[in-house]
Amino acid sequence: MNDKVIITCAVTGSIHTPTMSPHLPITPEQIAEQAVAAAEAGAAILHLHARDPATGQPTADPDIFMQFLPRIKAECNAVINITTGGSSLMTLEQRLAAPNLAQPEMASLNMGSMNFGLFPMRKRHEQWQHEWEPQLLEATRDVVFKNTFADIEQVFEQLGTGHGTRFEFECYDVGHIQTLAFYLREGLIQKPVFVQFVLGVLGGIDSCPENLMHMKATADRLLGDQYRFSVLSAGRLQIPLATIGAILGGNVRVGLEDSLLIGRNKLASSNAEQVSKIRRVLEELGYEIATPDEARAMLALKGSDKVNF
Repeated sequence: MNDKVIITCAVTGSIHTPTMSPHLPITPEQIAEQAVAAAEAGAAILHLHARDPATGQPTADPDIFMQFLPRIKAECNAVINITTGGSSLMTLEQRLAAPNLAQPEMASLNMGSMNFGLFPMRKRHEQWQHEWEPQLLEATRDVVFKNTFADIEQVFEQLGTGHGTRFEFECYDVGHIQTLAFYLREGLIQKPVFVQFVLGVLGGIDSCPENLMHMKATADRLLGDQYRFSVLSAGRLQIPLATIGAILGGNVRVGLEDSLLIGRNKLASSNAEQVSKIRRVLEELGYEIATPDEARAMLALKGSDKVNF
C-alpha cells in the first residue's frame, strides 16, 4: 500500500464548452462554489482555470481569477493550483499573468510543445450557445500548444524561484518525462517532483492501461525515487485509469476539465460528484485519502499563508 492518496480536482479547464454540459462552472461564483464543494468531498488540491463570466470562453485575465481565488481560500483549506497552460490560443505572457499575481502554492506546467487537438469535439453538436465554441475547437486543428525549453525555464524562474511555487508537471507523453528528468539532473527543480501523467488528449499518448504502465516505467527509470505521480485520463476512462494509478502507488485527478461524465453516457452533475465517486472507489479498496495539509507535507509546499490572495 502507498501513502495516502491525493485527490486533485480540475474544476473547469479550457477544453469543454458551455454547450457540452449545463453543469460546467462558468462564472467566478460557480467556480468557487464547485471548488469548495469538491474540497468538502475530499479533494486536497484544486486545479483552476478562469472563464469569461458572460460567455464561458477561457480567459487568462488575472482580475477574473481574483474574483474566485480569495473566496475559495477563505471557505476551504485545499491547496490551490493555478494553470500556466491556459489554452493553446494564449501566449505565455498571458498564461503567466494570473499565477504571477497570485503566487500560488502550486501551478501546473506542461512539459513540452505539442499538438492539442480539440477539433473532433466540434462534431458533438449541431447547435452551439456561442459562436466562439466551434471556432475555438476548430482552431486547434492548426495551432501548436507552445512550451519550449526556454518557456519552461521562464516559468521556473518567475514562479519557482520568484514565488516559491511548486509544480504539477503535466506529461502528455514519455518525451515530456525525459524533459522533466533533464531539468531534475540540471538542478532547476527539486524533489519531490509531482508528475501528472496525462492520457487521452489528441496529440499526446492515448488512454489505456498499457500506456499508463509505460509512463510509470519510464518515470521509474528516469526519476527513480525522486517523484510522486498522479493519473489524469481525459474522457470516459477517467475513473478506471485513476483507479489503476492508485493501485500502482500513485495519486488521482478528476474534474469537469478532464471529463464531463460520471458514468457511461451520463453527465456529472458537479465536480464534487466525481470526487465523491473516486473517493468511494479508493476507500473501498482500502486506501486513505490525504487531507490538504497532508498533501502539503507530501509535496513540500510553501503553505497557504504565503500566497498573494
